[in-house]
Amino acid sequence: MNFDIEKIRSLFPLLHQEVHGKPLIYFDNAATTQKPQSVLDALTGYYNHDNSNIHRGAHALADRATRYFEETRETIKDFIHAREAAEIIFTKGTTESINLVASTFGRKFIGSGDEIIISTMEHHSNIVPWQMLCEEKGAILKIIPISESGEILFEEFEKLLSPKTKLVSIVHASNALGTINPVRKIIQAAHSLGAKVLLDGAQSTSHLEVDVQELDCDFLAFSAHKLYGPTGLGVLYGKREILEAMPPFHGGGEMIKEVTFEKTTYNEIPFKFEAGTPNIADVIAFKSSLDFINGLGKKAIKAHEDELLAYANEKMGEIKGFIPVGTAPEKVSVLSFNINGMHPYDVGMMLDANGIAVRTGHHCTQPLMKRLGLEGTVRASFAVYNSKLEIDSMADNVAKIARIKNK
Repeated sequence: MNFDIEKIRSLFPLLHQEVHGKPLIYFDNAATTQKPQSVLDALTGYYNHDNSNIHRGAHALADRATRYFEETRETIKDFIHAREAAEIIFTKGTTESINLVASTFGRKFIGSGDEIIISTMEHHSNIVPWQMLCEEKGAILKIIPISESGEILFEEFEKLLSPKTKLVSIVHASNALGTINPVRKIIQAAHSLGAKVLLDGAQSTSHLEVDVQELDCDFLAFSAHKLYGPTGLGVLYGKREILEAMPPFHGGGEMIKEVTFEKTTYNEIPFKFEAGTPNIADVIAFKSSLDFINGLGKKAIKAHEDELLAYANEKMGEIKGFIPVGTAPEKVSVLSFNINGMHPYDVGMMLDANGIAVRTGHHCTQPLMKRLGLEGTVRASFAVYNSKLEIDSMADNVAKIARIKNK
């Protein structure tokens, strides 16, 4: 499918502005994607016409809001190919989804001497919760090493597995490098020893077809705002039998069946994990972002983004002093790089002065940067509304920056 880029861009109001007197080029999509008008309309539509609390009211507004809210859950179920909508839990982001698993599954099923495995390339959100759990429980955190190109050393992972391994929590696609990890093999190996597997899908769900039944992962965590949806909204998928065995995360309304001062009976999944009034408007609007993605098609989106990444690698590779970081053959559309002799922050600021938005720093992956011997990188990340012309502009500007340094 050849995208009509201008037609797609016309759906995103924010893209049509100038920054520092230059047309905005937005290459910070791995941090958050922009929102199409349909998502913005869904947000205002809820507040203008349907604003009400859900699941409890007996009036028309509450009925409509509840119906729209649960339609999003059904859409997510289909989007990741879960067996049933009850396996979809709403959180406030990937970070909270991972913390939910650490605080419930972890505290019930992981004890002293048990082992948790993560990788060197994890986001801090998939490191710190497990460190906290290990400190509390006396469990052991093991780290999968990576190669210089940014790929997991699978044989080393296999050596880390043992009968004491209770959980493997692994990023599906690296936010800092773009590397796509061999998660199907990882899941199979972990399951062979009885361990459960959580996938951090914050980056993969926006770029790759994700089928939780085919992968057979036990948990999948991801965020709406990286899928052209609202901020402050996340999803945790979990297999029914595991979710039912886990204790609640927060206490309050909605997650209960009956409360007395003597005893509380908890609700069924997913409501057991959704205490209090949820983020109703953003959940409802998230359906519009998934409808936008489904309308274009994941395969077509990935083909477009893969073409952009290949083109960016070619154009940037011609620049003297360009140093790519993360050169795995299987990647999502993330280009991390440095310019020889320059701090990434300085490169980012110079690009910003020309209207080009990139991310600089360690990208919440400090252990990864330490492994690679870097302070950080410049990260350009591409989405469905980006074009080769925008990449040309970035390459031209980076070439000028590099020439200034080498004068």
